[in-house]
Amino acid sequence: MLDRFTMPLTHRPLARLARHLHNWKVSPDQVTLAAFLVGMSALPLLAFEYYAFALIAILLNRLGDGLDGALARLSGQQSDAGGFIDIGLDFVFYAAVVLGFALANPAQNALAAAVLLFAFIGTGTSFLAFAIAAKARNVERPNFPQKAFYYLEGLTEGTETVIALVLFCLFPEDFPWLAGVFSAACMITTATRLWGGYWTLRAHPRSENIRR
Repeated sequence: MLDRFTMPLTHRPLARLARHLHNWKVSPDQVTLAAFLVGMSALPLLAFEYYAFALIAILLNRLGDGLDGALARLSGQQSDAGGFIDIGLDFVFYAAVVLGFALANPAQNALAAAVLLFAFIGTGTSFLAFAIAAKARNVERPNFPQKAFYYLEGLTEGTETVIALVLFCLFPEDFPWLAGVFSAACMITTATRLWGGYWTLRAHPRSENIRR
């Protein structure tokens, strides 16, 4: 919901950082992998309740997630392969953060974490399944033309997810109800994406049959 407003604000600072990395011969895939490894350190940090350090790891991961795309555009290295590994590692990272909170306090957090992971499955699969079909039909993506995949909008997008992760770390004792609220928002996103995606694809038929 908020990505269309926040992405333009981050474009210039990310482009400046990308220029430095380009001069140092750093590749977008290297940034993607480094950001993922830093982000995954949040899992043990959360499990041992080092929430401040986990928050730093999460924010650095999100910085790297924006930086690899800016670097790819600057260096002319945009590719489906890079977009695939980027989005794939993003979902692994999100799940790892939720698991970290479950391990930190299983009695309090495990059920809320399980519900949130369930909600993440809905948002992730509806996003990626639509992206595959939209690419096959050349569906236009006016709000996010720089994305490697068709960016299907919803109530919870990247910005909302970052805000949720930050709140989890700032108020870990409130994780159950914070996760519950965000889970509900993710489920609404799943429902609207399935509905909107279905009718969008109905409006862009392919001449040949797609195997179901």
